[in-house]
Amino acid sequence: MGKAACAIYSGQRYDVNSSAVIPKNKSNLPALWAFCESGDFSKQVRLLDNSLKLAPKTLLKVSFDLDHWTKVAEQKYPHGLPEPYTDDPTQWIFHGHPCGSVVWDEESKWTAHGALRTDDTVLQVAVARLLGYRWPAELDPEMELAEEQREWVKRCEALLGHVDRDGIVCLPAVRGERRAVDRLEALLAEAYGDQWSAATRSKLLESVDHAGKGLESWLGDKFFAQHCKLFQNRPFIWHIWDGLKDGFSALVNYHKLDYKALETLTYTYLGDWITQQKKQITDGIDGAEARLAAAEALQKSLELILEGEEPYDIFVRWKPLEEQPIGWHPDLNDGVRLNIRPFLSVPDVKKKDAGVLMHKPNIHWKKDRGKDVESAPWYDLGPQLGGAKGDRINDYHITLAAKAAAK
Repeated sequence: MGKAACAIYSGQRYDVNSSAVIPKNKSNLPALWAFCESGDFSKQVRLLDNSLKLAPKTLLKVSFDLDHWTKVAEQKYPHGLPEPYTDDPTQWIFHGHPCGSVVWDEESKWTAHGALRTDDTVLQVAVARLLGYRWPAELDPEMELAEEQREWVKRCEALLGHVDRDGIVCLPAVRGERRAVDRLEALLAEAYGDQWSAATRSKLLESVDHAGKGLESWLGDKFFAQHCKLFQNRPFIWHIWDGLKDGFSALVNYHKLDYKALETLTYTYLGDWITQQKKQITDGIDGAEARLAAAEALQKSLELILEGEEPYDIFVRWKPLEEQPIGWHPDLNDGVRLNIRPFLSVPDVKKKDAGVLMHKPNIHWKKDRGKDVESAPWYDLGPQLGGAKGDRINDYHITLAAKAAAK
């Protein structure tokens, strides 16, 4: 059973899977947080209840030694609790800077700027920024943040000139755009300033298990798998390729990948690559025929996704038939798990069950836990697939004709 994780509550909405623990006396908040932060609170909760879904009343049964934890808080937080800060890009309050750092200074007992980071998240953040992703803290000037955290948010503005407009960055030089590695290196140089060097690049590559190799091969071989791992198999930067090491390969920002963007990838970027290969065949360049065949096969797969005929469709179990997307018209609110399915369902270009993606995220479309209510749009679907009414089915396909008729 997993631990009962704790975090400082800053007022966002939450559902029954979370609870806000609020002291009656606000002055006791540092002591309460010291208790929760120590891990003792979570351990006690699990001794009382180790079920998958915690009941809020369980949290009120935990014993709390106010005097002890007040002393702990006075030693650790003599100036009070700090404003929110983190260098973790998976967190809502992350500042968004590839190498910026905010740390807890034990001497001053307050937040402070840390040394520029070279950990395994730096390259991930840099690639995401290149593709146009921005963190919530950058878009919300009212968000409560530590002073140093807000400073790094401000410094992110200097990196906006490196952002790709359409959220499509090809690894090879295509359509007059520079190679992805050159653009990434330029962004990193801007981020590090006078601390950017060959030694810094080497540290970054070592941190992502790519020591002694280059940024280009890391982008092509390891970026996407590491991206999936870091963001818990809900990738928002997708690596689409044709299966050849020297073939067509592109990183795309899923949040910008609407129908028009996928068309642009299919016919403009990939189309330019196909034109290049045809010219190389005419010029007698080795490997061009294989690259052309792989690129044309990829184009056909992307066309299948654009069209969205089953089994290359999107199915959303909480939407009625008339609201199911026709073709590649994803609703971001439905989540990566459902919207990525067509890209994994088309013929594999290399890796088993990865479709046209460089790596297969740990994603499945088995039925979800629990039962739907009778008013759910697909409540009666289960028996058709050998299950029961109310089964929360995800692995289901609908023809374009059926969707069009319902519309």
